[in-house]
Amino acid sequence: MKGFAALYRALDASSRSGPKQAALAAYFATASAADAAWALCLLSGERLPQPVPTRVLKAAAMRVNGVDEVLFADCYEAVGDLAETIALLLPEGGLDDGACLHEWIVSRLAPLRGQTPEHQIDALTSLWQRVDRADAFVLNKLLTGGLRVGVSRGMALRGLAASTGLPVETLAARMAGKWLPDADNWHRLISPDTSARDAAQPYPFRLAHPLEDAPDTLGAPADWIAEWKWDGIRGQLVRRDAAHLWSRGDENLNDAFPDLLRDAQRLPDGTVLDGEVLVARADSPGTLAMPETSSTITSDCQPPVALAPFAALQRRLGRKAPGRTLLASHPAVFLAFDLLELDGHDWRGKPLSDRRTALERVLSRGAAATEHLCERILPAPALPAADWDALMQLRKSARELGAEGLMLKRAASAYGSGRTRSDWWKWKLDPYSVDAVMVYAQAGHGRRAGLFTDYTFAVWNDGALVPFAKAYSGLSDAEIREVDRFIRRNTLATFGPVRQIKPELVFEIGFEGIQPSQRHKAGIAVRFPRMLRWRRDKTAAEADGLQALKTLAGVDGT
Repeated sequence: MKGFAALYRALDASSRSGPKQAALAAYFATASAADAAWALCLLSGERLPQPVPTRVLKAAAMRVNGVDEVLFADCYEAVGDLAETIALLLPEGGLDDGACLHEWIVSRLAPLRGQTPEHQIDALTSLWQRVDRADAFVLNKLLTGGLRVGVSRGMALRGLAASTGLPVETLAARMAGKWLPDADNWHRLISPDTSARDAAQPYPFRLAHPLEDAPDTLGAPADWIAEWKWDGIRGQLVRRDAAHLWSRGDENLNDAFPDLLRDAQRLPDGTVLDGEVLVARADSPGTLAMPETSSTITSDCQPPVALAPFAALQRRLGRKAPGRTLLASHPAVFLAFDLLELDGHDWRGKPLSDRRTALERVLSRGAAATEHLCERILPAPALPAADWDALMQLRKSARELGAEGLMLKRAASAYGSGRTRSDWWKWKLDPYSVDAVMVYAQAGHGRRAGLFTDYTFAVWNDGALVPFAKAYSGLSDAEIREVDRFIRRNTLATFGPVRQIKPELVFEIGFEGIQPSQRHKAGIAVRFPRMLRWRRDKTAAEADGLQALKTLAGVDGT
């Protein structure tokens, strides 16, 4: 445990990738296999199932430190991080019994789950006595699940690559899928033998960067392949013996999408496809609706089926055993846009143009373009790119299909690992936006501790302000401090950590999507809200109304 705590502090002490990578390489070179496996897993973004509820953790800390709830809350507000607050309040000292990281996690933290609160409090008291204050901070991070220290999976793998001499791409491929942290998997991960491969294992996903410059800076459109950027779940379909569906977050989606797995059995063995998981509209139970004719989008640009909004896909996510009614009313489809493996051979190094040609050949059943091998696994259309102006017009029509914009991929590009620049770009639509009034605020955490940075926004409805979104990103540090001063001077009421403020500040709120929602008082829910700008030129009375949002969501406001 002390070795991992020292690594955590070294990573936290630097903002530069070089020292972080060196610290990771040094740790992996000396740690035991089980400890190294857990460290890699945690630093790659995996979260431990929280051993104890937060309320129990706070109660244990207050009992150990002898402080009441009010004083603890004041300390927490000042520090802004629960793990650090508890560590600072613990008595100095503590015995080090030499237990290693995996022993702490497997033998001491995991058994706390499901115990009674009193048992958990007693156990936490004993655990804190076994570490000093510096290591207690890292222990508390494990307890809260907030082990963020500025290290991505890519950086962790680069540190491991520096330690083992293996290519990052090899390590990433071996970790793809649901990689479990134990000694056996660690030895397989760092083995120099490259012949063995898990039949269910996907490839590392290739990601795209946002296109911030004009598209004509990319050169000739003929060098690029344009596709719709679908609003679904990125996934890989693996057909080796059995079929498996993986999300970009390395989550196995087999249970949630049995209809896709049944269709995937028709694919040739040794095939891996990259694409988007979506839900189609159903003409009748069990049948897929065809796209409606459009005056702005030609048939060769439309998806092969009519797609439902993202809200329909959410009905399918997380289901262990979706029933027949849900499978019929919300049929899943997989729009494939890349071929990564064919007949057991890795195609990622071939040009995208060749991969797409092979993809369409694999998924085609007959001579006609509409005859497909699989009913629910379909090729995503490649869009004609006569010139950039034509693509720009197509991009403006993306929402008509439920897409978020366009993807631009260099036709000669290989399928790399992770987010690399120059060859793959996402050219998203400008966000929806409304002018809204700030009505509530709450203090932030971590670097923003002590400042009010989490805000709730409202729009007008029948003369009253109705909250519809929360946002905390989009302002500069100087603007955050200015807003913080306003909040402290203009608080109307407090509700625990939340302050109701005088409704005077107006902000332009951007969001990617909007849909009807019975769970929210406003009757709508927005996706990825953030502050685009502070509308200092507007008064609260000039903010937008709820009807404007309902119109965007297709809700009858009458």
